[in-house]
Amino acid sequence: MIDQDVIERTLSVALRTGADFAEVYAEDKRNTSVSLDDGRIEQVTSGRDRGAGIRVIKGETTGFAHSSDLSESGLAEAARAAAAAASQGDGVVREVTVQPTVAPTVNTVTLQPELVAKATKVEMLERIDEAARSAGSEIVQVSAGYGDSRKRVLIANSDGVFVNDDIVRVLARISAVADGDAGMQTGFQSMGHTIGWEVFDPDNALFVDIEALARDAARQAIVKLNARPAPSGAMPVVIENGTGGVLFHEACGHGLEADHIQKGASVYADKVGELVASPLVTLVDDGTMAGEWGTLAVDDEGHPTQRNVLIEDGVLTDYMWDHIRSRKAGRGPSGNGRRQSYMHLPMVRMTNTFVLDGPDDPDDIVASTEQGVYVSHLGGGSVNTATGDFVFGMNEAYLIENGEITEPLREGNLIGNGPQVLRDIDMLGNDFAMGNPGTCGKDGQGVPVGDGQPTLRVKSLTIGGTAA
Repeated sequence: MIDQDVIERTLSVALRTGADFAEVYAEDKRNTSVSLDDGRIEQVTSGRDRGAGIRVIKGETTGFAHSSDLSESGLAEAARAAAAAASQGDGVVREVTVQPTVAPTVNTVTLQPELVAKATKVEMLERIDEAARSAGSEIVQVSAGYGDSRKRVLIANSDGVFVNDDIVRVLARISAVADGDAGMQTGFQSMGHTIGWEVFDPDNALFVDIEALARDAARQAIVKLNARPAPSGAMPVVIENGTGGVLFHEACGHGLEADHIQKGASVYADKVGELVASPLVTLVDDGTMAGEWGTLAVDDEGHPTQRNVLIEDGVLTDYMWDHIRSRKAGRGPSGNGRRQSYMHLPMVRMTNTFVLDGPDDPDDIVASTEQGVYVSHLGGGSVNTATGDFVFGMNEAYLIENGEITEPLREGNLIGNGPQVLRDIDMLGNDFAMGNPGTCGKDGQGVPVGDGQPTLRVKSLTIGGTAA
């Protein structure tokens, strides 16, 4: 997008006020979206956004400016604005030399979505609508959305980093509404990967059967028509593989981000080397998983993403780091500096966060649970990172009675404490799976993240239900 010599001169301008560090993050993003509601295509849109953000750091002060003008004069103006915000300097020119590097290959795209006709994307949503409605006459409404994006980025800084990346993502979301004697109930499914249109090719390793996904969203809605209100109180909870990763993302992942740690706003501060979870639990954040939703070759500060083991056999081993915090701590970054766009500053964020396989057969986990709740689809939630307290909805759940999954439940929440849940995992399956794509919100920014886990049992969790 921008010549190397222009980048070097821009960084030199940014350092003229005596700053310690300067960075250019440029992006050129194209996207397409299609939406369907109640059998009709509502909209088909395409867009493009390009620009650069320039960050300048002096001491503890950060200056930041962004511009949609990628010319040398536009970049220089943004660099001067960021430098002025960081410091009133002496005008000394510091020349910068950057060394171009090649981003590691983590995703291989064989068919760019931008080359697929919009009519083909519309036709796919029509097939989703037809598949969901075929699940039963109870389905009265189907909504679906498809989106793809291609984002080219360039990241360079005064430490000599100069790297380009090309990120392609494909996403689909499906909602189905069923109507019956118990009123209306909704089922939901989604898919998202950092590869191209080949995700819909049955010969691809990450193939997604989009019509089967639509039928499953409809099945969820129909099942809930005959569901009983969820019980209330503390009891064992079994969480199906793939769906519970969001619990770990929210309940402990944010608490392991170095900005929360350095501010003392995390229950995991100063606990490296301590037992913080069941010895069954190994928690990993890995931005290198080919094709997953949170995967990146390099983070949004230009550092290669990594496989970071955060908790190993129950022991806290490390935190997630961005450039500023790792520099302050005198260690290397972990590839977790992320930003929503060129208009945002980077911060410590997760990529793909998950729990590794355990020793137990999933069927044995259910069979050994006399009474409890089986969650097959966990909904959204919220967490207080300072305390670890959380609340999550249960989109699809069932009673466990005498070691068997029985009646479906509705209108229930999981209520608990992240550190306590980690300690209370007493069975962990050997059937690891990644879950649905997510958008993680933090300080007003949203970034794509993935999560996953094997089937597991928490020996006691509070169910917030409506049953008397």
